[in-house]
Amino acid sequence: MSNESDLSAIRNIGIMAHIDAGKTTTTERMLFYTGIIHRMGEVHDGNAVMDWMAQEKERGITITSAVTTCFWKEKQINIIDTPGHVDFTAEVERSLRILDGAIGIFCAVGGVEPQSETVWHQADRYQIPRLAFVNKMDRPGADFEHVVDMMHDRLTENAFPIQLPIGKESSFNGVIDLVSMKAYYFDQETMGVKYYSRKIPDEYLEKANKFRADLIEHIAEFDDSLMEKYFNDGDIQENELISSIREATINHQFIPILCGAALKNTGIQLLIDAITGYLPSPLNVPPAVAIHKKTGEENEIFPDKNEAFSALAYKVQIDKYVGKLIYIRIYSGSIKRSGTIYNQTNGKKERISRILQMHSNKKKDIAILKAGDIAAVVGPKFVQTGDTITSENNDILLSSITFPDSVISIAIEPKTKADQEALSDSLKKMEEEDPTFNVSQNKDTGQTLISGMGELHLEVIIDRLKREYNVHANVGNPQVAYKETIENEVSANGEFIRELSGKGQFAVVELKLSPLKLEQLPKGKKNIYVNSITPEIIPKEFWHVIEESALNACLDGPLMSSPVERVKIELIGGKFNEVDSSETAFSVATSIAVGIALRKASSVIMEPLMLVNVITPEEFMGDIIGDLNSKRGKIESIRTSQNKQEIIAQVPMSELFGYATGLRSISQGRAIYTMEYKKYDKVPVNIQEKILKRVRGY
Repeated sequence: MSNESDLSAIRNIGIMAHIDAGKTTTTERMLFYTGIIHRMGEVHDGNAVMDWMAQEKERGITITSAVTTCFWKEKQINIIDTPGHVDFTAEVERSLRILDGAIGIFCAVGGVEPQSETVWHQADRYQIPRLAFVNKMDRPGADFEHVVDMMHDRLTENAFPIQLPIGKESSFNGVIDLVSMKAYYFDQETMGVKYYSRKIPDEYLEKANKFRADLIEHIAEFDDSLMEKYFNDGDIQENELISSIREATINHQFIPILCGAALKNTGIQLLIDAITGYLPSPLNVPPAVAIHKKTGEENEIFPDKNEAFSALAYKVQIDKYVGKLIYIRIYSGSIKRSGTIYNQTNGKKERISRILQMHSNKKKDIAILKAGDIAAVVGPKFVQTGDTITSENNDILLSSITFPDSVISIAIEPKTKADQEALSDSLKKMEEEDPTFNVSQNKDTGQTLISGMGELHLEVIIDRLKREYNVHANVGNPQVAYKETIENEVSANGEFIRELSGKGQFAVVELKLSPLKLEQLPKGKKNIYVNSITPEIIPKEFWHVIEESALNACLDGPLMSSPVERVKIELIGGKFNEVDSSETAFSVATSIAVGIALRKASSVIMEPLMLVNVITPEEFMGDIIGDLNSKRGKIESIRTSQNKQEIIAQVPMSELFGYATGLRSISQGRAIYTMEYKKYDKVPVNIQEKILKRVRGY
């Protein structure tokens, strides 16, 4: 089989949705019908294959991005099932970075819910072609056409049904395919394994003809030859329509909408057909772009197994049996078991001992990976999430992965001294696995702080400490992860002139610090460093240590020892001594200069703002808005959805502890909410005074 035909048979897809849309259940059915599993697990029973962590089984939610490979009609489908809870957004972000296509799953009752909207727009950023699957058509209140309207209103006008449901709620019993113009029914005695096509029922024929005509007209907008044929002949052949839908989907012009009921084993095989038929192979997406490390030029990386090897490490997992698992997407070339890789991000050379094709938490050894593949490797010790790994002399850097900031912290300490080392080691492993989980020390109290994306995120971390590492810890109350920034532009000198151990030390560094707006920062950067001097002022050999020390000094702000961000640091002057200047001297002088400048620059505290989405019956709307206003919330929008009101507001994280209890009280338990990180912003002066008084104790 040629390289091209190999690649054309691969589909790298993600499955994304709001909690309880039936995402994991849909994935379980896909694995069952493709023969990967021989018994379907259920989320509500705690035995879904893709939810393999103990916490996932108990809570009935997906926490990690499980990956598996299945095969359907000579196509290989690599599936990543991503979390639906916003606290685990890192798993979604890293998955989207390496996918070629995706399926958005929507509840036929809830429609476009907050997290599904968030993840959809995340996929927009990566320009990922996708399908939409309206699930749970058998539930009371299911309304397919209302969900389609919600998608048009909140997501995109380019989504259009290629299927219609036969019946709804308890009478839902099949699917009309508008492409083939056939009705499909699924045999429940065989759990949907047997399914068959029939003529469209007479009572649905007029509606199906209308929707098919609308579908063709919609697709014809992107295909002139199809439009001409349609107007000349009055109809389009099935294979012609499939080809046009595929092309429009791959080109981000069209999103096919399908329907079914995963729990009732209805519509899943047609969904798998749509994945292989309409979503792209690695050959159908734009080539990856990499920066050549020596020239700075952009290189296009084509998915060819005969090219030099390049891959992106998108996930790290510590496995108690095999050690460090590194999940990679291969963009070009191939790598064999026992092959050598070069980490272009950190400069290290390492050997691969095993290559594993993953099925959730199960592993199958394979001998080789080629362009387009997604799998895990064992052996490298120093690869981190976002690193570029290549063959020798392939000096390129692929675009890395940007993760949101942590917004909440808790203090943690071992219950006994015997647990101290185990606690430290366990936290280090989890920090390596999860880029949105951070461990730090409070320099004033000596406390260990763990930070994450929300209370559930940290609850799961604490639970994992007990279950997986047998480490017992005392934890404090949740607290906000504040940051600092500056208000004014200032300059400062840092001098380090003294004698240490009988040897002179000399360095003078002059820096200028300027405040930046968030939009002025390059993606993924917290601060900017600029060198505006010549080698005559300070030799080049010291430049790297000055930059490194300046950025490191911003990790510890003058107000609360919080990280300082949104600052431009410019090296504008300095002095050196040919005899006594050293890297150590310039490192210390730089830290002194940054410290002086931060104290002069009117530092201010920044707090995380959360985007809160409340869905409530109308009679509670006034009280809920009043409560949000009392929490320093700013109402962004209010919209109506299925006789309920949806309130969207920006609210400081510090005001949201215990919000679930308060909302239940206000709404008599009838309102629900979600929240996600929006941005950091400066706190009002009076709030800053209160925060500092609480932290300092005076």
